[in-house]
Amino acid sequence: MSKVLIIGGGIVGLTSAYYLQKRGYEVTILDKGDITDNCSFGNAGMIVPSHFVPLAAPGMIQQGIRWMFDSKSPFYVRPSLNANLVSWGLKFMKHATAKHVSQAAVPLRDLSLLSKKLYEGLAKEPEFDFELTKNGILAFYKTEKAAEEEAHLAARAIELGLDMAVLTADECRALQPDLKLDVLGAVHYRCDAHLYPTKLMDALLKYLIKNGVSIQRNKEVDKIETSGNRITKVFAGNTSWEADEYILATGSWSPAVAKMADVKISLMPGKGYSFMEPEPQQRVTIPALLCEARVAITPMNGQIRYGGTMELDKINTRINMQRVKGIVESVPAYFPDLKPAVPAEKDIWYGFRPSSPDGLPYIGRCKKRENLIIATGHGMMGLSLGPATGLLVSQIVSGIATDINIEPYALVR
Repeated sequence: MSKVLIIGGGIVGLTSAYYLQKRGYEVTILDKGDITDNCSFGNAGMIVPSHFVPLAAPGMIQQGIRWMFDSKSPFYVRPSLNANLVSWGLKFMKHATAKHVSQAAVPLRDLSLLSKKLYEGLAKEPEFDFELTKNGILAFYKTEKAAEEEAHLAARAIELGLDMAVLTADECRALQPDLKLDVLGAVHYRCDAHLYPTKLMDALLKYLIKNGVSIQRNKEVDKIETSGNRITKVFAGNTSWEADEYILATGSWSPAVAKMADVKISLMPGKGYSFMEPEPQQRVTIPALLCEARVAITPMNGQIRYGGTMELDKINTRINMQRVKGIVESVPAYFPDLKPAVPAEKDIWYGFRPSSPDGLPYIGRCKKRENLIIATGHGMMGLSLGPATGLLVSQIVSGIATDINIEPYALVR
């Protein structure tokens, strides 16, 4: 039986293990923490085929510069002479074009639709109740400019075969009659879905442990041994592991881990925040995106999760309360009866989205290390794209045809 070592216990690592175990591989997962608080737990729980426009898009640079002078803005790049940030920024600028947006649309759509199909299959398994709900997402807007942008997005989505509809404010009210609205309208991303991330991750962990996958917690990789063009051993402290194939699924930590194998990955960590509030009235039944504010609101487990912001900076433990206040203050502008309180620091979750400069993930075999497969760089869509990535990883390891074309996700592109 071939051995596979997966570095990283987030949604990509766990789903890779799931599909590899089903194919008969002996799988071990190493994670630097205890796998209870990574990005896969604290996100908005959205499955988003609607998100076929990458972060690197026309106008994003100018908008990003304006946002840098607003302490409560949804996007921020901490100025730095850090070589990684400079290199990433130059690549981002190169890709922020209409041509790139057009080229990225099909690869992002295909990966998302595959993931959604896999989630639907997973939800039918008896041990996998993770509150999968397929009533779409509503992208609300308050300005004519945002309305025009969303209408354009919806038209392009329909061309791509995705189910979208432009709604008036009254049509939005009819969908959630108990929710007071102050909006011009919304686009209903009917192709989208949502789930409860904590339940999903717990179910995956229980399944993997039950089926013989070795999960090694609090094992931070600090050395990778190579010979020729292959990895031979991975070390965490005084312990080492050997495998036939190695999977790098370490999210925003991927560049540092890859460097130990003399492999370069262009990624920047984008910090996002979220917090939960009770919602006993259950007024919100459809997840929402607040277009101008770039805030996500998801009903889950009898509560509401509020999330947002994208801070590009080094990995750090700071909580920027101004960014959190920006999330809190934006909500009543769209939903006058929803007035979340500014949470205490202890109740604020934060995580780092591994953001590639062109907005596409990295999925594929590494040319420099032939037994290393890269699976990272999913940005804000890690949970959404996790199962598809895991399936593709298992197919790459097995040497069989992949369900979709993986060339657009190559590390060198």
